Amino acid sequence: MEAGGERFLRQRQVLFLFVFLGGSLAGSQSRRYSVAEEKERGFFISNLAKDLGLSVGKLAARGAQVVSKGNRQYFQLNHQTGDLLLHEKLDREELCGPAEPCILQFQILLQNPLQFITNELQVTDVNDHSPAFSENEMQLKILENTPPGTIIPLGNAEDLDVGRNSLQNYTITPNSHFHVLTRSRRDGRKYPELVLDKALDREEQPELSLTLMALDGGSPPRSGTSMLRILIMDVNDNAPEFVHTPYEVQVLENIPLDSPILTVLARDVDAGNFGTVSYGLFQASEEIKQTFSINEVTGEIRLTKKLDFEQIKSYHVEIEATDGGGLSGKGTVAIEVVDVNDNAPEITIPSLTCSIPENAPETVVSIFRIRDRDSGDNGRMVCSIPGNLPFILKPTLKNFYTLVTESPLDRESRAEYNITITVTDMGTPRLKTEHNITVLVSDVNDNAPAFTQTSYTLSVRENNSPALHIGSVRATDRDEGANAQVTYSLLPTLDAHVPLASLVSINPDNGHLFALRSLDYEALRAFEFRVGAADRGSPALSSQALVRVLVADDNDNAPFVLYPLQNASAPCTELVPRAAEAGYLVTKVVAVDGDSGQNAWLSYQLLKATEPGLFGVWAHNGEVRTARLLSERDAAKHRLLVLVKDNGEPPLSASVTLHVLLVDGFSQPYLPAPEAEAADAAPAAPLTVYLVVALASVSSLFVLSVLVFVAVWLCRRGGAASVGRCSVPEGPFPGHLVDVSGTGTLSQSYQYEVCLTGDHETGEFKFLKPVFPKLLVQNTEREIKRKPQLQE
Repeated sequence: MEAGGERFLRQRQVLFLFVFLGGSLAGSQSRRYSVAEEKERGFFISNLAKDLGLSVGKLAARGAQVVSKGNRQYFQLNHQTGDLLLHEKLDREELCGPAEPCILQFQILLQNPLQFITNELQVTDVNDHSPAFSENEMQLKILENTPPGTIIPLGNAEDLDVGRNSLQNYTITPNSHFHVLTRSRRDGRKYPELVLDKALDREEQPELSLTLMALDGGSPPRSGTSMLRILIMDVNDNAPEFVHTPYEVQVLENIPLDSPILTVLARDVDAGNFGTVSYGLFQASEEIKQTFSINEVTGEIRLTKKLDFEQIKSYHVEIEATDGGGLSGKGTVAIEVVDVNDNAPEITIPSLTCSIPENAPETVVSIFRIRDRDSGDNGRMVCSIPGNLPFILKPTLKNFYTLVTESPLDRESRAEYNITITVTDMGTPRLKTEHNITVLVSDVNDNAPAFTQTSYTLSVRENNSPALHIGSVRATDRDEGANAQVTYSLLPTLDAHVPLASLVSINPDNGHLFALRSLDYEALRAFEFRVGAADRGSPALSSQALVRVLVADDNDNAPFVLYPLQNASAPCTELVPRAAEAGYLVTKVVAVDGDSGQNAWLSYQLLKATEPGLFGVWAHNGEVRTARLLSERDAAKHRLLVLVKDNGEPPLSASVTLHVLLVDGFSQPYLPAPEAEAADAAPAAPLTVYLVVALASVSSLFVLSVLVFVAVWLCRRGGAASVGRCSVPEGPFPGHLVDVSGTGTLSQSYQYEVCLTGDHETGEFKFLKPVFPKLLVQNTEREIKRKPQLQE
């Protein structure tokens, strides 16, 4: 039965209780129930739902349970009917012994909200024990000169029942010499006394045998008997007497076995055998016989069983001193057991919550009860927990405590708490009991994902393959489970010109970024966007990071020659006077490269020339100069092939063909070949307009100063007629100079000669095609009007 009760208690300790601070902790008025002992398991005691004024459903919803004192479970609650039933058969004598009334205290624990109701169950006695004498036969020695009316104490019987079911009276076999009286002691126990009615005569009848019967008050009554053998003795007129009576002694409960308790002493003034005294326990119960022994000769009382203050606090031992003549005297020894702090406090936890959400308000973790079976200071207790934990203890009812959180918990700071509940008594030495409780902090989505960087800079080379992995972003979340699972996404960009959806994509699981198409450095050198990281909590939390993508240049653009243009219908011929000195600037090859960095660093090289060694090209700026002085033997026409190459890996290049005409002076007209005139006749008019617009836009501000400077230089070198102007030969071929500044890779302004071809109707400029012709439209008409004047 006890093993089953312990299993039930362990099952009850698995219950979970969620009680808020505003819950009621006050107990209601207690009730007392009554049940007779020996009722079978499942016996109906009362309907708790009706007694508490609750419906059966409400009783179950509030998590009602019955908590008994100690480790045994005497009751069970039927949650379907609300009936309070017996969990096991009750034995009143085992529970309370001789105490009356026999009260069992128990508590009704209601959860949601918390409420304690202290109740009592009175176990009523059933006449299930018969009176029993400690001896089946008692022997009495009575002097023959004993006067009538003498009272002789007899050994009493014991009945474990109480009240009316306990021992009520004694009877004896009818005879002419004795009758029996029933007496009561101060503790209520009844004992018999034999009364002599008629004087004895040993010679007439030396021995009597009678039956002593003890009867209880049950219905039907029970009885017990003992044979009473009376021996009639010769005269012994002095009975032993104790020196002190009663004896009183205090004994510590932890005294060792076989320790001497007390020595009693009785004296008999008779001489001889009638004065010899022997000692013994008189009318001792089985408990006293097992606990104490007395030396028949010395009267020393010794301990034969371990004392326990919590079970029996005092003993009343009756001692009998008998002399050799059969007379005896009675004495009493009162033994008081002194409590020793030999019981550690006990902790019972009927309710425990093992997991608490973080950020929750003040929450009840556990409700527990403490007790100490000692008394006085040995039974006073102090309950505590470590002070460095966010938990506090709150007393509720007597010896009941609740363990609650002091403030909201943070799982990211600490996910588990091991709480040691320590209960210490105030005895000497102090005893303590510890109980460990493990509380887990469950996660709440209170942390947004955090990127490892506030911004990321990624680099990718142009002309990349689609779906190329260009980099990764990473965010971490301090939460756990689904609250820490991060999903990545691209956020809409504010720049409408950046088609983000067609440029990059992101893996939502790991943050890997991929280029969706091939990028072109010349079209898009850099772009930026924002990436979002969101967890899978409820509600979801998110954060952002800036991603900047730089497109690295690749050498995918060959140099482009701006001057001289190679798509004209007729090539432009550069005029070089034969009087030019070495290093004379013939022309400048102007080229650009759409790439950047070293991929756009251009170098120039003369690949082929009509007369090697006559002209040279500067590698860094593309200037074509004479390498030596000209002579009469040099041919008049020269063709040069110039290579323009970038510094990329591998390098890309372009070539340009130059035509150079050696003249004795600018007075000699340059007439193009007939085949060239025929080829240029058709597109002359539109091309002339296009070139005039370019010429006007570039040289409108500097044309006068350039003309003066060129005229002075030509006159000095070629023997011109005047300082302010060159003599122009007859015919429709006037000379003109144009200044081109900062074109392509030029670092400073250079002047170039412009050839105007002769024609019967129109003239044509052979020059660089303007880069931005639309910007020069405004000056087109003015330049066209000036052309006839120049021809005149």
